[in-house]
Amino acid sequence: MLSWLFFLLTIVSASTKVYDFNITYVDANPDGVHERTVIGINGEWPVPTIRVKRNDRVIINVDNQLSENTSLHFHGLFQNGTNSMDGPQMVTQCPIPPGYQFTYNFTVDQVGTYWYHSHTGNQYGDGLRGFFIIEDDEPPFKYDEELTISVGDWYHKESGELMKKFLSRYNPTGAEPIPQNSLFNDSKNVTMEVKPDTTYFLRIVNMGLFTSQYLKLEHHTFTIVEIDGVYVEPTESESLLVGVAQRYGVLVTTKKSSSKNYRFINIIDRDMLDVLPPDLQLISTNYFVYDKSATLPEAYKGNSEKKYDEIVENLKIFDDFDLIPLSKEPLYDEPDYIISLDFQMDNLGDGVNYAFFNNISYTPPKVPTLYSVMSSGKYGSNVGIYGSNTNSFVIQSGEIVEIIVNNQDPGKHPFHLHGHTFQVIYRSEEGEDDDPIVYDPNNPEHDKLPEIPVSRDTVLVNPNGFVRLRFKADNPGVWFFHCHVDWHLEQGLAITLIESPEEIQKQTVPSNHFDACKPGNISTTGNAAGRTGKLEDWLDLTGEFLQPPPLPEGFTSKGYFAFLICTLVALYGLVTIYQYGMEDIKTVDNEEIMTRLNKLLNDHGALNEEGISLSSNLEENSI
Repeated sequence: MLSWLFFLLTIVSASTKVYDFNITYVDANPDGVHERTVIGINGEWPVPTIRVKRNDRVIINVDNQLSENTSLHFHGLFQNGTNSMDGPQMVTQCPIPPGYQFTYNFTVDQVGTYWYHSHTGNQYGDGLRGFFIIEDDEPPFKYDEELTISVGDWYHKESGELMKKFLSRYNPTGAEPIPQNSLFNDSKNVTMEVKPDTTYFLRIVNMGLFTSQYLKLEHHTFTIVEIDGVYVEPTESESLLVGVAQRYGVLVTTKKSSSKNYRFINIIDRDMLDVLPPDLQLISTNYFVYDKSATLPEAYKGNSEKKYDEIVENLKIFDDFDLIPLSKEPLYDEPDYIISLDFQMDNLGDGVNYAFFNNISYTPPKVPTLYSVMSSGKYGSNVGIYGSNTNSFVIQSGEIVEIIVNNQDPGKHPFHLHGHTFQVIYRSEEGEDDDPIVYDPNNPEHDKLPEIPVSRDTVLVNPNGFVRLRFKADNPGVWFFHCHVDWHLEQGLAITLIESPEEIQKQTVPSNHFDACKPGNISTTGNAAGRTGKLEDWLDLTGEFLQPPPLPEGFTSKGYFAFLICTLVALYGLVTIYQYGMEDIKTVDNEEIMTRLNKLLNDHGALNEEGISLSSNLEENSI
């Protein structure tokens, strides 16, 4: 009786929060170094924080005033019963076209620290991301005041320009764009005024595209009480490592004396960068200010690798694998369904570097996968209708699902699951490039699992290592599982989980979702290729979108040709360096160099496969 009374009281106390978001371009200069166009809301940037309470209904009316598509994803929210509000384009909705309106309408049944961001390309790197806070009226810890802290990497060029160069045959190694800076609360050198002898609850989110961030508040201690919206047993740590899209809730009790101010530093994870530009400041200094009239400690300057090593090597970070959920939920039973994913990166026939799970680079379908489920009727549980390039898996209600990710790559990767938290039941150490550590069911060490595993929705996988995750299929929907380094998602590092198709079909999709599909002529029924009819028609994927074909075996004629040209250009470069190194001139005439190079190429009869002089291509692509 009391439980029913409590339930009725929570429903009565719930409210409806309405947000009108006009998504627009705005000029901003967050790092104080370079002004650029960002994506704001209602003509302002940074974008607003969404702050609600459990059981609140949230309505967000989006008006896309950009010249490009957009969408919104509410990161970490389960969207229980409202899968169509999850946000990733071509997974649960069509993209919102320029000039169109779209409404997200859902009820939150969680508490904790979350965020919202565009799920269209790597658009949130242009600034379309903000906090989504769900307040708890009775949190399991005490504090006096709350602070929100976002960290992330920052690029001076817009995402579309960066992506065009990244996914290019001229970037065959797949080297990620290097950020120009890092941000702390969308700014630099931030001062946060605090009171002495006060306990602050810090909600921390890494909203970057690429790099993890170390955080340290000098001469203070973090007490971790929440990760990814999950309460954990209070655990002290001197510093944090926050992967992209991860969230931490920590308590910090300030000192009794207000005589000094202290540095709050955020540090880019250098190990994730292929190159280190001389102007990139790895260590950024912000401040906890007790006394505005007191001197601030000296900021870290420059890009000293020695100073970086000195600081990072002395960071004492508590391993999130060892955190214990406050719920004390035990290890799930043995899995009913195991999804084993081998992850690599390689080039395909177009020369572009892609990311693969089990040799498949995720390629969006012609019909958003949720709409395929809704229109498929009795064929919904047949995984064959969802496409050969969407890396789809059908799971059923109540199943315990285990995902094994074998990261055969020398980088760290934060993997995120939509619609769920998962138990992190095993995470290997870092492996070697030529000897990655992969899960071996015959290795007893790999089956030593914790009795009470940590639970979260985004996990960092070590370089050349593996991770085992388990979750319960208790939330019908189409859910993305992907790397949250957004460059890697755009390379295809994702799978699609279709959970309980028959239960999904009991949900409804608002009509304005379908309206958004019309301008792009996107079908809202059918399989991944847009086909309907009998079973054989649903299984016919002719015309679906596919990844490019593989590179031909061996060294092709194109390869020989490219090798010849590279050799000639290199030889000419050496001659030019010698010639101009011996002359007392300050500039080099680009026209003269191209003339000489053209002559060199023509002397060797250098023609490409279409019979066009390569020298003209070189001129066209010269910088």
